[in-house]
Amino acid sequence: MTTTDPRPLTGEPVALDLLNTRWVQEGEPLDLFAGAFGLTRVEGLAIWLESAGLAGRFRADAATLVHLLTAREALARAVADPTDESARTLVDAVLEHGRIRATLTAEGPGERTEFDDPTWGPAWTAARDYLELLGSDPGRVRKCASETCVLHFHDISRNGTRRWCSMSACGNRAKASRHYARTRER
Repeated sequence: MTTTDPRPLTGEPVALDLLNTRWVQEGEPLDLFAGAFGLTRVEGLAIWLESAGLAGRFRADAATLVHLLTAREALARAVADPTDESARTLVDAVLEHGRIRATLTAEGPGERTEFDDPTWGPAWTAARDYLELLGSDPGRVRKCASETCVLHFHDISRNGTRRWCSMSACGNRAKASRHYARTRER
């Protein structure tokens, strides 16, 4: 069993990181939560929780995985088509399972997240993160420009022109393909 995250792109905001639990490698679709890589589905969830920085807050168990898969599908649909009303309804349904309570701390105003059922915690957190991404700059939530890649990223480049999930993977392949096409034309 591997305990390292096998995904090619990690470290994106939680909502996009959840979408990136599905990817394509050498033409084959892979899913961290599908029981591949010698992992059970729940072990894949544990790896994702650790990678996303949520392992200390939430448990990796079957109920959490079911809710997280619901959130992943809702987010995938919402990101693919932001005008899809049914996708927005699905994201809202995930958000119904938690709320933010305003608090007063020794440092001043604060917030505390509460869930009607803690197994909804990671799913709600991902959906809430998506709202924050939309609130900051929705145009910077992108799918990799490679036709064979399904990964998503938040473009934080200064000029906002990032096109690839990774310059060393998809970007390099695109450059090599363009170079090959140019040299072949000559």
